[in-house]
Amino acid sequence: MNLPEYTDGMQPLLAQAKRPSRYAGCEFGAPPPKAEGSGLVRVCLAFPDVYEIGMSYLGFQILYFLLKSLPYADGERAYCPWTDMEALLRESGTPLSSLEGDRPLDAFDVVGFTLQYELSYTNILTMLDLGRIPLLAEDRGEAHPLVAAGGPGAFAPEPLAPFMDFFCVGEGEELFPEVLKRLSEMKGRPREERLEALAGIEGVYVPSLTGWSVGADGSSFRPGVQKLPVRRRIVNSLDDAFFPDMLMVPSAGIVHDRVAVELFRGCTRGCRFCQAGMITRPVRERSPAKVVQRTLSLVEKTGWEEVGLLSLASCDYSGIEEVLGELSAELAPRNVRLSLPSLRMDSFSVDLAAGLETMRRGGLTFAPEAGTQRLRNVINKGVTDGDFNSCLEKVFSGGWNRIKLYFMMGLPTETEEDLAGILEMTERAMAIGRACGKKPRIAVSAAGFVPKPHTPFQWERQASIDELRSAGRFLKRGLSEKFRGRGSPVTLSYHEPEQTFLEGVFARGDRRLASVILTAWRQGARFDGWTETFSYQLWMDAFHREGLDPAEFASRERPLDEGLPWDHIHCGVAKEFLLRERGLALKEGLSPDCRPIGEASAAPCRACGVQNMCSFAPGGTAL
Repeated sequence: MNLPEYTDGMQPLLAQAKRPSRYAGCEFGAPPPKAEGSGLVRVCLAFPDVYEIGMSYLGFQILYFLLKSLPYADGERAYCPWTDMEALLRESGTPLSSLEGDRPLDAFDVVGFTLQYELSYTNILTMLDLGRIPLLAEDRGEAHPLVAAGGPGAFAPEPLAPFMDFFCVGEGEELFPEVLKRLSEMKGRPREERLEALAGIEGVYVPSLTGWSVGADGSSFRPGVQKLPVRRRIVNSLDDAFFPDMLMVPSAGIVHDRVAVELFRGCTRGCRFCQAGMITRPVRERSPAKVVQRTLSLVEKTGWEEVGLLSLASCDYSGIEEVLGELSAELAPRNVRLSLPSLRMDSFSVDLAAGLETMRRGGLTFAPEAGTQRLRNVINKGVTDGDFNSCLEKVFSGGWNRIKLYFMMGLPTETEEDLAGILEMTERAMAIGRACGKKPRIAVSAAGFVPKPHTPFQWERQASIDELRSAGRFLKRGLSEKFRGRGSPVTLSYHEPEQTFLEGVFARGDRRLASVILTAWRQGARFDGWTETFSYQLWMDAFHREGLDPAEFASRERPLDEGLPWDHIHCGVAKEFLLRERGLALKEGLSPDCRPIGEASAAPCRACGVQNMCSFAPGGTAL
């Protein structure tokens, strides 16, 4: 599709691209751009990865249709072109444009990126450059769009601060309409005035209006026009929050090709490594009636044949049995499948999975995370050896023969005994399966641990590349010895330690890293989360050129009184709570869930910082 004022320059290039469907657009359910109007703020939602990744992200679709619903704004989309299309665009002098209107990125009022993964940062620069937008915020003039970013990465924004005009911290349904209303009212006003006005909105961070320095005691921030700390914004009620009555059906195969409906946000399980479980508190559930109504409506309108019920821990949803019962009765006659992406290691979760045909035909994935009870206590993963055994007995006796076990390497206090525990648990799973008369197939996945901001482990050192590689080889050697021969029933996969290391650098980095990102991008860094395009040496050369040691950001334990590069962002959870949880971790102590789940009663409130908004806390108020 193209608007009269724009020529579809990308169209002639599609035949030369490896996957032209990534750039075709014209999806079923995608509304056309709105006509020009006074005060209309045109926003390009930009996803810094390829189409099949971005279209799998429910949040991106929610924001897109939210923009379409606002009378003072309109939304279009752009995804990062793969390297072949980037080369074609540059050779032809064609700017990167939106899918809907073929509008070049520099013709929008706002270009907004979603930050889901640290290794996508160079893709942001690719999209800006191809869109004819200066990379650095300080180089943009009145004719250029405002460049914004939101998503989980906005809770630790400093490595990208020099590239962004502003960040949105928190949930877009709550914050984005207010931001765009302000910009609509100020359309045509000087850039600086608009940024100062945005800085007055709670949840908006404008780096250029914030003083920053770094010294021996860490990062420090000075408020000015920008008040600090920047407090995240969240929706009060999922039932009342915006949710589209239609989703776009992709024009190409995507990673998660299904209707996605969110059950609830937030998690109180308290896994100490999990950033999402901290920054999305408190728990807010969508009512069963709303879940059922929206699911059936979307299935009817889109024609998708699979539904994913999403949350951080879907089986913790208080209405899960009611929802599955109603949806199964409605969807089974239509041959529409239901799936639960996240399962706990308990019989309740397995019973739920047993009732879903999609999950009966596939394998089940569980995440013990660590190989010993001691280390699971450290990370507050409440899975005992007894839970593991009884869960797998139920799985294999229930008819499954394929499972995936997810672990992490390099966790705080980890020893070789903990790694050996992964081997022992895998061997035990195999024995349980065989005792149930099965021929088990077990996929073991081991990811390197990355300490994340706003978690109890935000001060910990990250395991080095050599340590992670050694751990991976230990597991590979051990599993090979235990399960010899061709056609082994056990497979092992683990992430490249160099990519894990770099993820850790940018996860806890400060503003100095922007120069490294820029240098690496200029030297050819692209799609750093993809093994086939990642170049570790290129990044090390960039650090050397900029005179920075990446180990300073990832490989050292940080003093508890050091100023952290994300201290100016308030995620809702108090630092005092994180410190208490860190202390408990070092004592191998557990913090029970403060939320009543099923027949289990809630533990006492742990005063995490959001208790005044939490319906489970004494004196708390349901949002």
